[in-house]
Amino acid sequence: MARYTGPKTRLSRAVGQSLFGYDKSFERRKYAPGQHGPAKRRKQKSEYGTQLLEKQKAKYTYGLLERQFRKTFEDATRRHGVTGEWLLQLLEARLDNVVYRLGLSPSRPGARQLVNHRHICVNGKIVNIPSFQVRPGDRVSVRGRSQNFDVIVGAASRKENRGKFGWLEWNGDKMEGAFLSYPTRDQIPEAINEQLIVELYSK
Repeated sequence: MARYTGPKTRLSRAVGQSLFGYDKSFERRKYAPGQHGPAKRRKQKSEYGTQLLEKQKAKYTYGLLERQFRKTFEDATRRHGVTGEWLLQLLEARLDNVVYRLGLSPSRPGARQLVNHRHICVNGKIVNIPSFQVRPGDRVSVRGRSQNFDVIVGAASRKENRGKFGWLEWNGDKMEGAFLSYPTRDQIPEAINEQLIVELYSK
């Protein structure tokens, strides 16, 4: 599947916040990208512009292109409950995101690569599809012969994310995690206003 491979700082500058963790370049230039630097006078964003920006922010954060993001939104509309909350829950349940949240990679692109390269198993079976939807009760583990890879061992040894996400459980001895449940909205740390995305797609 195609994916964005351009400069990440440009995306952060476009939405006005760092999307990929601390970014020294973004901290120096927090204004929108463009050859003329920060504009002295900027027009106030329209309602549509504000909604579009929120959708772009969610897309960039989770690493999806438009077609896949819309497909996820359509899936969310078919669920019983709040569409916006379901949208974020389905994004959080993507396999690449679960691998990232479990701390097996310091970034979502890195987690996507682990999945693509067949290092990750779900319920004991290798899954190499980053968009695979993990369900409550599923177990996500590192494939046996991949457990000694320096990149994975180094990431797994860090303790910053251990216990940080209440819908996940991690067993370092087995190099295995469990997806306990879909997270509630207050558990998801991303600064995304999902209601604006719902309003945009509802037009």
